[in-house]
Amino acid sequence: MNGLPITDYRLPTTDHRPPATDPMSRFRLFLMLAPVLAVVLFLFGGGLLLALLQSVGYVPGIGRFAFNLDTYRHIFTRPDFYRSLLLTLWIAAASTLLSTLFAIIAALTLRRSFRGKRWVTFIFQLNIPIPHLVGAVGILFLFAQSGFLARLAHLAGLISEPAQFPALVYDRYALGIILEYVWKTTCFTGLIVLANLQTAGDAFEDVARNLGATRWQRLRYVILPLIMPGVLTSSILVFAFTFGAFEVPLLLGQRYPSALPVLAYRSYTDVDLNARPEAMAMSVIITLISTALIFIYMRLVQRGSRMT
Repeated sequence: MNGLPITDYRLPTTDHRPPATDPMSRFRLFLMLAPVLAVVLFLFGGGLLLALLQSVGYVPGIGRFAFNLDTYRHIFTRPDFYRSLLLTLWIAAASTLLSTLFAIIAALTLRRSFRGKRWVTFIFQLNIPIPHLVGAVGILFLFAQSGFLARLAHLAGLISEPAQFPALVYDRYALGIILEYVWKTTCFTGLIVLANLQTAGDAFEDVARNLGATRWQRLRYVILPLIMPGVLTSSILVFAFTFGAFEVPLLLGQRYPSALPVLAYRSYTDVDLNARPEAMAMSVIITLISTALIFIYMRLVQRGSRMT
Protein backbone atom coordinates (compact mmCIF):
# COMPACT_ATOMS: atom_id res chain seq x y z
CA MET A 1 0.00 0.00 0.00
CA ASN A 2 2.22 2.77 -1.35
CA GLY A 3 5.18 1.12 0.39
CA LEU A 4 4.15 2.32 3.83
CA PRO A 5 3.21 0.09 6.76
CA ILE A 6 -0.34 0.20 8.01
CA THR A 7 0.86 1.09 11.48
CA ASP A 8 2.02 4.47 10.19
CA TYR A 9 -1.59 5.59 9.97
CA ARG A 10 -3.79 6.46 12.87
CA LEU A 11 -7.50 7.05 12.66
CA PRO A 12 -8.63 10.20 14.44
CA THR A 13 -10.10 9.52 17.82
CA THR A 14 -12.90 11.27 19.60
CA ASP A 15 -13.74 11.40 23.25
CA HIS A 16 -16.93 9.41 23.73
CA ARG A 17 -17.97 10.20 27.26
CA PRO A 18 -21.06 8.50 28.55
CA PRO A 19 -23.84 10.83 29.59
CA ALA A 20 -24.50 11.44 33.22
CA THR A 21 -26.61 8.66 34.69
CA ASP A 22 -27.06 9.77 38.30
CA PRO A 23 -30.68 10.23 39.44
CA MET A 24 -30.33 13.99 39.92
CA SER A 25 -29.10 14.53 36.35
CA ARG A 26 -31.95 12.44 35.00
CA PHE A 27 -34.43 14.41 37.07
CA ARG A 28 -33.07 17.74 35.79
CA LEU A 29 -33.25 16.45 32.22
CA PHE A 30 -36.84 15.39 32.79
CA LEU A 31 -37.73 18.82 34.18
CA MET A 32 -36.22 20.54 31.14
CA LEU A 33 -38.12 18.30 28.74
CA ALA A 34 -41.38 18.27 30.71
CA PRO A 35 -43.01 21.32 29.02
CA VAL A 36 -42.30 20.01 25.53
CA LEU A 37 -43.35 16.48 26.43
CA ALA A 38 -46.58 17.77 27.95
CA VAL A 39 -47.51 19.62 24.77
CA VAL A 40 -46.64 16.63 22.57
CA LEU A 41 -48.54 14.19 24.76
CA PHE A 42 -51.56 16.46 24.96
CA LEU A 43 -51.79 17.20 21.25
CA PHE A 44 -50.67 13.91 19.75
CA GLY A 45 -51.68 11.55 22.53
CA GLY A 46 -55.05 13.24 23.07
CA GLY A 47 -55.85 13.22 19.37
CA LEU A 48 -54.83 9.58 19.03
CA LEU A 49 -56.93 8.61 22.05
CA LEU A 50 -59.94 10.45 20.65
CA ALA A 51 -59.48 8.77 17.27
CA LEU A 52 -59.18 5.37 18.93
CA LEU A 53 -62.36 5.88 20.96
CA GLN A 54 -64.35 7.01 17.94
CA SER A 55 -62.99 4.16 15.83
CA VAL A 56 -64.44 1.60 18.25
CA GLY A 57 -67.88 3.17 18.20
CA TYR A 58 -67.78 5.73 21.03
CA VAL A 59 -69.11 8.90 19.35
CA PRO A 60 -71.38 10.76 21.81
CA GLY A 61 -72.08 13.50 19.28
CA ILE A 62 -74.22 11.16 17.17
CA GLY A 63 -75.57 9.08 20.03
CA ARG A 64 -73.10 6.18 19.87
CA PHE A 65 -71.86 4.93 23.22
CA ALA A 66 -71.33 1.19 22.65
CA PHE A 67 -67.80 -0.09 22.12
CA ASN A 68 -67.43 -2.52 19.21
CA LEU A 69 -65.20 -3.41 16.27
CA ASP A 70 -67.87 -3.18 13.58
CA THR A 71 -66.11 -0.28 11.87
CA TYR A 72 -62.86 -2.23 11.51
CA ARG A 73 -64.72 -5.28 10.21
CA HIS A 74 -66.41 -3.12 7.60
CA ILE A 75 -63.13 -1.50 6.51
CA PHE A 76 -61.31 -4.81 6.13
CA THR A 77 -64.08 -6.09 3.85
CA ARG A 78 -63.87 -3.10 1.50
CA PRO A 79 -61.92 -3.84 -1.72
CA ASP A 80 -61.08 -0.16 -2.19
CA PHE A 81 -59.30 -0.14 1.19
CA TYR A 82 -56.69 -2.64 0.00
CA ARG A 83 -56.22 -0.84 -3.31
CA SER A 84 -55.70 2.42 -1.46
CA LEU A 85 -53.29 0.74 0.96
CA LEU A 86 -51.15 -0.68 -1.86
CA LEU A 87 -51.13 2.68 -3.63
CA THR A 88 -50.06 4.46 -0.44
CA LEU A 89 -47.26 1.96 0.18
CA TRP A 90 -46.06 2.45 -3.39
CA ILE A 91 -46.05 6.24 -3.04
CA ALA A 92 -44.20 6.20 0.29
CA ALA A 93 -41.63 3.57 -0.73
CA ALA A 94 -40.85 5.09 -4.13
CA SER A 95 -40.64 8.62 -2.75
CA THR A 96 -38.34 7.56 0.09
CA LEU A 97 -35.99 5.50 -2.07
CA LEU A 98 -35.67 8.08 -4.84
CA SER A 99 -35.25 11.06 -2.53
CA THR A 100 -32.64 9.20 -0.47
CA LEU A 101 -30.67 8.23 -3.59
CA PHE A 102 -30.73 11.76 -5.01
CA ALA A 103 -29.90 13.21 -1.59
CA ILE A 104 -26.79 11.05 -1.21
CA ILE A 105 -25.61 12.02 -4.70
CA ALA A 106 -26.22 15.70 -3.96
CA ALA A 107 -24.47 15.55 -0.58
CA LEU A 108 -21.42 13.82 -2.05
CA THR A 109 -21.26 16.52 -4.72
CA LEU A 110 -21.73 19.48 -2.40
CA ARG A 111 -19.10 18.33 0.09
CA ARG A 112 -16.40 19.07 -2.49
CA SER A 113 -15.07 22.53 -3.25
CA PHE A 114 -15.85 23.84 -6.72
CA ARG A 115 -16.54 27.13 -8.39
CA GLY A 116 -20.04 28.39 -7.68
CA LYS A 117 -20.60 25.98 -4.79
CA ARG A 118 -22.26 28.66 -2.67
CA TRP A 119 -24.88 29.37 -5.32
CA VAL A 120 -25.47 25.70 -6.04
CA THR A 121 -25.98 25.02 -2.33
CA PHE A 122 -28.34 27.97 -2.06
CA ILE A 123 -30.43 26.74 -5.00
CA PHE A 124 -30.42 23.19 -3.62
CA GLN A 125 -31.96 24.26 -0.31
CA LEU A 126 -34.24 26.89 -1.81
CA ASN A 127 -37.37 24.76 -1.62
CA ILE A 128 -37.16 24.07 2.14
CA PRO A 129 -39.58 26.86 3.18
CA ILE A 130 -42.00 26.08 0.33
CA PRO A 131 -45.10 24.20 1.59
CA HIS A 132 -46.02 20.88 0.01
CA LEU A 133 -49.32 22.34 -1.15
CA VAL A 134 -47.54 25.06 -3.12
CA GLY A 135 -45.23 22.45 -4.62
CA ALA A 136 -48.23 20.34 -5.62
CA VAL A 137 -49.82 23.31 -7.39
CA GLY A 138 -46.53 23.90 -9.20
CA ILE A 139 -46.40 20.26 -10.32
CA LEU A 140 -49.99 20.56 -11.52
CA PHE A 141 -49.31 23.68 -13.57
CA LEU A 142 -46.13 22.22 -15.07
CA PHE A 143 -46.87 18.55 -15.74
CA ALA A 144 -50.62 18.32 -16.26
CA GLN A 145 -51.81 17.51 -19.79
CA SER A 146 -53.14 21.06 -19.94
CA GLY A 147 -50.08 22.51 -18.19
CA PHE A 148 -47.11 24.55 -19.29
CA LEU A 149 -44.88 21.71 -20.51
CA ALA A 150 -47.69 20.11 -22.51
CA ARG A 151 -48.43 23.40 -24.26
CA LEU A 152 -44.73 24.04 -24.81
CA ALA A 153 -44.31 20.59 -26.38
CA HIS A 154 -47.32 21.29 -28.59
CA LEU A 155 -45.89 24.64 -29.73
CA ALA A 156 -42.55 22.96 -30.44
CA GLY A 157 -44.27 20.39 -32.65
CA LEU A 158 -43.35 17.44 -30.46
CA ILE A 159 -47.01 16.47 -30.02
CA SER A 160 -50.03 17.28 -32.14
CA GLU A 161 -52.14 18.37 -29.16
CA PRO A 162 -51.53 18.95 -25.43
CA ALA A 163 -53.64 15.91 -24.52
CA GLN A 164 -50.91 13.67 -25.99
CA PHE A 165 -48.50 14.77 -23.27
CA PRO A 166 -47.66 11.85 -20.93
CA ALA A 167 -50.08 11.62 -18.00
CA LEU A 168 -47.97 12.56 -14.98
CA VAL A 169 -50.86 13.97 -12.93
CA TYR A 170 -54.03 12.08 -11.99
CA ASP A 171 -52.35 8.90 -13.28
CA ARG A 172 -52.69 5.36 -11.99
CA TYR A 173 -49.05 5.19 -10.88
CA ALA A 174 -49.17 8.43 -8.85
CA LEU A 175 -46.12 9.79 -10.69
CA GLY A 176 -47.06 13.41 -10.02
CA ILE A 177 -47.38 12.72 -6.29
CA ILE A 178 -44.03 10.94 -6.18
CA LEU A 179 -42.41 13.73 -8.20
CA GLU A 180 -43.57 16.36 -5.72
CA TYR A 181 -42.43 14.35 -2.71
CA VAL A 182 -39.01 13.65 -4.25
CA TRP A 183 -38.58 17.32 -5.18
CA LYS A 184 -39.45 18.44 -1.67
CA THR A 185 -37.76 15.81 0.49
CA THR A 186 -34.48 15.38 -1.42
CA CYS A 187 -33.23 18.67 -0.01
CA PHE A 188 -34.26 17.72 3.52
CA THR A 189 -32.43 14.39 3.40
CA GLY A 190 -29.49 15.85 1.51
CA LEU A 191 -28.79 18.53 4.10
CA ILE A 192 -28.79 15.93 6.90
CA VAL A 193 -26.39 13.69 4.98
CA LEU A 194 -24.20 16.67 4.09
CA ALA A 195 -24.02 17.67 7.76
CA ASN A 196 -22.88 14.14 8.65
CA LEU A 197 -20.17 14.25 5.99
CA GLN A 198 -18.91 17.66 7.09
CA THR A 199 -18.85 16.58 10.73
CA ALA A 200 -16.87 13.43 9.95
CA GLY A 201 -14.39 15.31 7.78
CA ASP A 202 -12.04 13.74 5.24
CA ALA A 203 -9.69 11.96 7.64
CA PHE A 204 -11.25 8.50 7.38
CA GLU A 205 -11.47 8.68 3.60
CA ASP A 206 -7.87 9.92 3.36
CA VAL A 207 -6.66 6.98 5.42
CA ALA A 208 -8.55 4.54 3.20
CA ARG A 209 -7.15 6.20 0.07
CA ASN A 210 -3.58 6.01 1.38
CA LEU A 211 -4.09 2.34 2.18
CA GLY A 212 -4.98 1.69 -1.46
CA ALA A 213 -8.78 1.64 -1.32
CA THR A 214 -10.51 2.36 -4.61
CA ARG A 215 -13.22 5.00 -4.97
CA TRP A 216 -15.93 2.34 -4.77
CA GLN A 217 -14.33 0.78 -1.67
CA ARG A 218 -14.12 4.17 0.03
CA LEU A 219 -17.78 4.77 -0.74
CA ARG A 220 -18.84 1.29 0.34
CA TYR A 221 -16.79 0.84 3.51
CA VAL A 222 -16.10 4.40 4.70
CA ILE A 223 -18.60 6.97 3.47
CA LEU A 224 -21.82 4.94 3.61
CA PRO A 225 -21.29 3.77 7.22
CA LEU A 226 -20.56 7.38 8.22
CA ILE A 227 -23.75 8.76 6.69
CA MET A 228 -26.00 5.81 7.55
CA PRO A 229 -27.34 7.34 10.81
CA GLY A 230 -28.43 10.47 8.96
CA VAL A 231 -29.83 8.48 6.05
CA LEU A 232 -31.78 6.23 8.40
CA THR A 233 -33.24 9.11 10.41
CA SER A 234 -34.24 11.22 7.43
CA SER A 235 -35.65 8.33 5.39
CA ILE A 236 -37.81 7.24 8.33
CA LEU A 237 -39.22 10.75 8.62
CA VAL A 238 -39.81 10.95 4.87
CA PHE A 239 -41.56 7.58 4.77
CA ALA A 240 -43.77 8.37 7.75
CA PHE A 241 -44.75 11.72 6.25
CA THR A 242 -45.45 10.48 2.72
CA PHE A 243 -47.44 7.55 4.06
CA GLY A 244 -49.71 9.72 6.21
CA ALA A 245 -50.02 13.00 4.26
CA PHE A 246 -53.20 13.66 2.32
CA GLU A 247 -52.97 17.12 0.71
CA VAL A 248 -50.63 16.23 -2.17
CA PRO A 249 -52.45 12.95 -3.07
CA LEU A 250 -55.75 14.82 -2.79
CA LEU A 251 -54.62 17.45 -5.29
CA LEU A 252 -52.53 15.35 -7.69
CA GLY A 253 -54.01 11.85 -7.34
CA GLN A 254 -56.77 10.16 -9.25
CA ARG A 255 -60.21 9.71 -7.77
CA TYR A 256 -60.06 5.91 -7.59
CA PRO A 257 -58.14 4.31 -6.12
CA SER A 258 -57.08 7.16 -3.89
CA ALA A 259 -54.35 7.15 -1.28
CA LEU A 260 -55.38 5.84 2.13
CA PRO A 261 -55.11 9.24 3.89
CA VAL A 262 -57.36 10.73 1.19
CA LEU A 263 -59.86 7.94 1.73
CA ALA A 264 -59.87 8.73 5.46
CA TYR A 265 -60.17 12.47 4.79
CA ARG A 266 -63.21 12.00 2.56
CA SER A 267 -64.89 9.87 5.20
CA TYR A 268 -64.11 12.49 7.85
CA THR A 269 -65.56 15.34 5.77
CA ASP A 270 -68.64 13.36 4.75
CA VAL A 271 -71.90 15.16 5.54
CA ASP A 272 -73.10 11.94 7.14
CA LEU A 273 -71.57 11.91 10.63
CA ASN A 274 -72.02 8.14 10.75
CA ALA A 275 -68.93 7.93 8.53
CA ARG A 276 -66.79 9.58 11.23
CA PRO A 277 -65.88 6.31 13.04
CA GLU A 278 -64.72 4.87 9.72
CA ALA A 279 -62.43 7.86 9.15
CA MET A 280 -60.97 7.51 12.63
CA ALA A 281 -60.47 3.77 12.19
CA MET A 282 -58.54 4.39 8.97
CA SER A 283 -56.41 6.99 10.75
CA VAL A 284 -55.59 4.48 13.48
CA ILE A 285 -54.73 1.87 10.85
CA ILE A 286 -52.43 4.36 9.08
CA THR A 287 -50.66 5.08 12.38
CA LEU A 288 -50.21 1.39 13.21
CA ILE A 289 -48.97 0.49 9.73
CA SER A 290 -46.53 3.42 9.71
CA THR A 291 -45.16 2.44 13.11
CA ALA A 292 -44.78 -1.22 12.14
CA LEU A 293 -43.09 -0.48 8.81
CA ILE A 294 -40.72 2.03 10.40
CA PHE A 295 -39.76 -0.53 13.06
CA ILE A 296 -39.12 -3.21 10.43
CA TYR A 297 -37.13 -0.77 8.31
CA MET A 298 -34.96 0.24 11.26
CA ARG A 299 -34.23 -3.39 12.12
CA LEU A 300 -33.27 -4.20 8.53
CA VAL A 301 -30.97 -1.20 8.23
CA GLN A 302 -29.34 -1.90 11.60
CA ARG A 303 -28.80 -5.53 10.61
CA GLY A 304 -27.25 -4.41 7.34
CA SER A 305 -24.99 -1.97 9.19
CA ARG A 306 -23.75 -4.72 11.51
CA MET A 307 -23.01 -6.97 8.53
CA THR A 308 -20.86 -4.27 6.94
